[in-house]
Amino acid sequence: MSENHQLVVFRENSIRRLFYQNEWYFSVIDIVAALSGSANSRRYWSDLKRQLVEKEGFSELYEKIVQLKMQAPDGKMRETDCANTKSMLRIVQSIPSPKAEPFKRWLAKVGYERVQEIENPELAQERMKQLYEQKGYSKDWIDKRLRGIAIRQNLTDEWKERGITEQTDYAILTAEISKATFGMTPSEYKQHKNIPVTSKANLRDNMTDLELIFTMLGERVTTEISQNEKPEAMSEHKQVAKRGGRVAGNARKETEKEIGKSVISKNNYLSSSKQKKRIKGEWDE
Repeated sequence: MSENHQLVVFRENSIRRLFYQNEWYFSVIDIVAALSGSANSRRYWSDLKRQLVEKEGFSELYEKIVQLKMQAPDGKMRETDCANTKSMLRIVQSIPSPKAEPFKRWLAKVGYERVQEIENPELAQERMKQLYEQKGYSKDWIDKRLRGIAIRQNLTDEWKERGITEQTDYAILTAEISKATFGMTPSEYKQHKNIPVTSKANLRDNMTDLELIFTMLGERVTTEISQNEKPEAMSEHKQVAKRGGRVAGNARKETEKEIGKSVISKNNYLSSSKQKKRIKGEWDE
């Protein structure tokens, strides 16, 4: 995800957030799921929202809840209810849960950390390193993953400068690069790695070192071509994406000839047993 569109973790629960109008907005559904223990967090939030307005008279709070596009479990960008830190704390107060108090402290801490990160961007990178380390990733892998995030950001910045702003267009261009690099779109790649459609797992967090390297190569070359040729129409951007991915794809094939095996792995990082076996950025077969 980009710098402005990230996941944070509260006690193993993934919380989506988006930097909007100079502050973090959090997915209400994700927070309700983390605190309520409800099997249907969407229904729980619908009932709670009605209660806040009708029984407690918090119409002002309801007006502060905004619909923002965030990545859904199926990988698509969908609108969902979001609230800033102040509004989110008010919602949390209405959820009867023993997790509420530590969550309030956590939520306030996350908001404060963003202020620190604006003043010193290196802090954001350090926190991300710590998160990956806690999940059991090797330091070599983490270095590549963070570098890949920076390269991805450069690419999306380039697309924005050329007039590409819709998330669906980003997804289309990303799919062109991936198809040319690995012979699969990201969604097909997730299926190849047996990552459930309902999982919020990021495909790149389930890649090996070499998969990350060729992903970076395809996106970096695409950025360079775009900067040189300055494409305007979407059809031109797609051709640039294919060419950038083709460079990485050719390099991948040459690598496979040299090492005698496929770079494309079926392994994913969702199993805790695989996390314990991870050595130097690779999974044991």
